[in-house]
Amino acid sequence: QVQFVESGGGLVQPGGSLRLSCAASGFTFSNNYMSWVRQAPGKGPEWVSGISRGGTLTTYADSVKGRFTISRDNAKNTLYLQMNNLKPEDTALYLCARGPRNDWRSWGQGTQVTVSS
Repeated sequence: QVQFVESGGGLVQPGGSLRLSCAASGFTFSNNYMSWVRQAPGKGPEWVSGISRGGTLTTYADSVKGRFTISRDNAKNTLYLQMNNLKPEDTALYLCARGPRNDWRSWGQGTQVTVSS
């Protein structure tokens, strides 16, 4: 079955950095467009970033553009999200997802990111 295991979240001060990882299994990772999505308390899910199957094309939500970098290692079936210059409004549960911005699905538990001084 499809499984995602996200890790790397934590508590960080504004301006800090974190690197999230998502280990995927149960499907052919290299054949799928992958995304990161997040859900803040009391809000609906928000698509954050996506990456093409080969990793050459990336897209970002305007809210994170220039601060976040998505990448993937198809040999390790792993998706990454490097987050720099974090802001309090980035506080959310981050999940990896299979599919693009308008058609994604997530199977993981997510990793919590809290940005606070």
